[in-house]
Formats: sequence, structure tokens, C-alpha cells
Amino acid sequence: MRGLSKHFSGIKAVDEVTFAIKRMSIISMIGPNGAGKSTFINVVSGIYAPNAGKVYFEGEEITGTAAHEIAVKGIVRTFQLEELFGSLSVLENVMVGCHIGSRSDVLACGFSLPSARSEEKRVRKEAKECLKEVGLEQRAYDPISRLPLGERKLVGIARALGMKPKLLMLDEPAGGGAAHEVERLVRLIYNLRDRGITIFIVEHNMPFVMSLSERIIVLDEGRKIAEGTPNEVRTNEEVIKAYLGEEI
Repeated sequence: MRGLSKHFSGIKAVDEVTFAIKRMSIISMIGPNGAGKSTFINVVSGIYAPNAGKVYFEGEEITGTAAHEIAVKGIVRTFQLEELFGSLSVLENVMVGCHIGSRSDVLACGFSLPSARSEEKRVRKEAKECLKEVGLEQRAYDPISRLPLGERKLVGIARALGMKPKLLMLDEPAGGGAAHEVERLVRLIYNLRDRGITIFIVEHNMPFVMSLSERIIVLDEGRKIAEGTPNEVRTNEEVIKAYLGEEI
């Protein structure tokens, strides 16, 4: 990201933010409410077009590229409030993500041709593997409405894994989770990193962020005010001031 900016009616939600994410790293972004963190994810993932600046991924400029095209390139995100389909089962929600690689066209699916049936079998198998990876294989056929918030967030991650991400952007993954769910999430993130996925996290849970991040970016009023290791960020005077003296 070079000089990335996004404005809304004169408000600078993201203001000339520049940094790089190292492959196979775990990097987090923190900041007070309204600092521009979710807007930043929305710009990088193609939901919003930036007003200024450039975004590069694996040497290719992707600034302003449509969200679905960015997902195909390997940048996949989850949502702070998981946008799951309440009428579908856990497995069916994850299958939605796996369909990004589907090779069957609409006509084949509409007439239930052999190619479409084979594709459906593949997607179902991949979705089950994604659920197993996040530890929810036993909940596959449950209605999504039965799951607590922490497990719903894991379903969102499983759906994202079905899209085969190279860079996985997690928006408030630990928010609302119980202690044991957060511990489970930490183990999952390490496992994903170890299998080659780069992890970018936006989060308010400071113990969670400090425990697993290799580097941390701090935003305040859309500006990057600090970047460094957890220890460097924890003692940064401008960061402490932005958090009104709260311990981070």
C-alpha cells in the first residue's frame, strides 16, 4: 500500500497509509473506534475504490480492481459481523466460498448435467475439509442460527478458506468470543500461517493481538501513527496518547 486514501464527504477515513505485508507473516492493525481500520480492509479487498494511492499484490497493481477479481487473485476477507446465510446450514454456507473455483457454467447447473453434479461433489468435499480445519466438522449440518458468535466467526473463516486465499484479512475475528474460543482461534491462525497463508488482522482485543502479531500497524483518524513489533508499539508515546493512556 502506497499513500492509500479514502474519503467520505470530506472525512479522511484512510489518510495516505503506506506499508507492506511480508509473505507468510501475521500482521495486525489496531486503533481507536473510527480510526479507519475496516475502511482500510474494504479498500484493499475492492469493496471501496480509493481516492488516492496504490495497492500492489505479488508485484501487480490491483488498485480499484473489482472485489470478486481481487478474491480470485488470492486476497480474501472475513467480516466484523459475519454475513452468513441464515437459511442455510453450516456446510452450505462454506460451500458458497468453495464455489469461487467452480468450472461449471449456469446452463450445466440449471439442467443438472453430469459436469455440474461432479462439481457439486467436489465443492461439498472441499467445504467439509475447510470445516475440519477450523474444528467445526461436527456442526456441518446444523442450521447456522444455532451457532454462538465465536463459532459463526469460524464459519466465516472456513468459507474464506474455501476461496483458497494467499492473503487472509480477518476483521475482528476474536470479537465476542469466549476465552476458549479465542485460544482456539490463535491455534488456527498459526496453523494457517504455517501452511503458507499470510494473515492480516484488524482487532480490538489487545492481548490477542499482542500474543501473535509479528508486526502491528496503528491507525488514528485514518493516519498511520506507528508501525513495529508488539513491544515497540506498546511503548510508543503517540499510540498511548491515541488510546487515552489505556494499557495495550
